Amino acid sequence: MAKKIIINTRNIERVYTNGMIKTYALKDISVQINEGEFVAIMGPSGSGKSTLLHQLGLLDIPTKGEITIDGEDVVHLSDSERTRFRLEKLGYVFQSYNLIPELTALENVYITPMARGQNSEEYKKNATDILDKVGLGDRIHHYPSELSGGQQQRVSIARALVNKPKILFADEPTANLDSDSSEDTVRLFRQLNKEIGQTIVMVTHELEEGKKADRIIWVKDGLLDKNKK
Repeated sequence: MAKKIIINTRNIERVYTNGMIKTYALKDISVQINEGEFVAIMGPSGSGKSTLLHQLGLLDIPTKGEITIDGEDVVHLSDSERTRFRLEKLGYVFQSYNLIPELTALENVYITPMARGQNSEEYKKNATDILDKVGLGDRIHHYPSELSGGQQQRVSIARALVNKPKILFADEPTANLDSDSSEDTVRLFRQLNKEIGQTIVMVTHELEEGKKADRIIWVKDGLLDKNKK
């Protein structure tokens, strides 16, 4: 059975204009990502890898080109439609954990479904379950200041997963972690990908982390680097 293509881009460009000067952050990018695939985006600093992730994750709008996610043309969505699409189908993990210090791990995870009006019994159970899944079942009532950096990143991963997104986007998720916590984080991504079929798109600058993915998309100077496989 053929794998379903969940992300499909055609000839996307991202151009930044400063007066008469145009800078191409991305140019002629066409990629396909399958449902259930774990993909790493890699390249030198300034290559455009985070810019590419921002296009795929609807955090930015390409200047030109097409992006289809889960069968829907997302480039021409209105602002409100984009927001709804992100909330319903996408999850995000960043370098900084962006946890609210006054809230426990559990509260940080269920704040989004709570804001969406989900039943309290349901969102508390879902948040507890996902924290247990990421190995923090015994830390759900701890505050961020009581957690290590690696544990805080796991809370942010749980928060990204609590709404069961179609795709999890991770932008340099290990950049602020020590080597052991970095390894644990990527291992967790691999586990989530294998056990629940989570589609993951991760930007990283560490080759050993990229090798843990199913494949690597290489970017250089805003272009796909076809010299690397």
